[in-house]
Amino acid sequence: MAVLDPTPSGAQHILLPFLYSQSQTSLTRLYTRPSACLAIYRLLSPLERQIIMSLLWLESSVPASVFASWVHPNKVAKQQYDTAISSLTRLHIIPSTPGTLAKLLLHPTFKASFRTALTGGGTHQSFGVPADKGEKRSVNVEFLDSYAVERWETILHYMVSSGTGQSPVRPSQGVLYLLQRSGLMSAFGGGSVLRITSAGFQFLLHPPHSQLWDLLLQYLHMAEERRMDLVGVLSFLFMLSTMELGQDYSTENLDQTQNAMLEDLRDYGLVWQRKTSSRRFHPTRLATTLTSSLPPLPSSTTTSGTDHVASQGFIILETNYRMYAYTNNPLQIAVLNLFTTLKSRFPNLIVGALTRDSVRKALSNGITAEQIVSYLTTHAHPQMRKNVPLLPVTVQDQIRLWEREKNRVQADEGFLYTGFASQIDYEYVLNYARQLDVVVWENAESRCFFGRADGHESIKGYVTRLRADANGGGGQGA
Repeated sequence: MAVLDPTPSGAQHILLPFLYSQSQTSLTRLYTRPSACLAIYRLLSPLERQIIMSLLWLESSVPASVFASWVHPNKVAKQQYDTAISSLTRLHIIPSTPGTLAKLLLHPTFKASFRTALTGGGTHQSFGVPADKGEKRSVNVEFLDSYAVERWETILHYMVSSGTGQSPVRPSQGVLYLLQRSGLMSAFGGGSVLRITSAGFQFLLHPPHSQLWDLLLQYLHMAEERRMDLVGVLSFLFMLSTMELGQDYSTENLDQTQNAMLEDLRDYGLVWQRKTSSRRFHPTRLATTLTSSLPPLPSSTTTSGTDHVASQGFIILETNYRMYAYTNNPLQIAVLNLFTTLKSRFPNLIVGALTRDSVRKALSNGITAEQIVSYLTTHAHPQMRKNVPLLPVTVQDQIRLWEREKNRVQADEGFLYTGFASQIDYEYVLNYARQLDVVVWENAESRCFFGRADGHESIKGYVTRLRADANGGGGQGA
């Protein structure tokens, strides 16, 4: 038996906290599917996977003390081992009933299904049923990649372009609803116009894997609201993640939940069907890499030298706020247009500048100064990365100053009340306005105050009543 020597395993997968929150009954149902067990195994850290493989082929439990003795004898390794055991327990892969942690063993359902996933056999069909090749010619991988890129970038391009005066291709209503529910876009102008939010701009900074799972997690949260079986939804996503790219699969063995998901996942570019009534579907690279470390998308345009530079970083920023972006990608150009003034466009180069107006426009849409700096840093050209600091300090400071300037000045629509005949009249009206909680500013020496517009009619009526009570000789108010 190999000695366990824990090593840092990176950040935890975004789906795991959601799985932690599920009941043991739901997870046990999920573990009846070998494809789900294999997909979850892929999401775990290297240490957690090693623990599972060490227990998988044992027919009896192992004392926890024996397992702990295999861990490298230092504090960090012990802490990582305890974290791994805790994670597997919360997933109910290792039973968590009282007394069982004295001995380690795998949940019997998970063990049986995972063994099947590794060795094959059975009639579970949890990895999908390949469609009959005799009916229609299968599409190739290049077509599926092109389709996935087009659908996915349609969503991202709409996020950055909607509400800016441009007319991007509009995703399906289901996608728009999901973007709103996830807080990535918000309704402006009475609910008819959607614009990207601060969370949406942060979403654009994430790698494609994280972006996809951000949306799918919101989709999972909406499952019960749509009266869909959550375990069935998770099972189908895990099934897709274990399918073969380029292979077409039959829909005839799918249940009602999975057939309903096909329509939604087409909109995200995870599956392709020739038509909605087709009895076969193709998973795209977005689907087959859901639980993989492989890239979920190929290059979104071509494999030219320009695109290679763009993948490494494409922005050069000068101390005079002038920006050069070596890209021809419409999505990247649209993102830059959120906070820069674009002045010139060439086949492989965009020239623009960070200006007070362009940054304030971004700030008014909920984008923060730190997010702008982060985006410029993340996508800095390799030539820029030789600088220390990477971005010009003057530019960073000015972006933050523009944000402070915006936050310092606050505008309220309202009315200035002045011209009171006496101090008593002024105090009567001021106290009434305070009760309405509409006073924005006051000056006792000048006997005036400023109130918000929503309280004007009430204050006006109160002044009228004061005058009537005084028989026309009392309060005065503007």
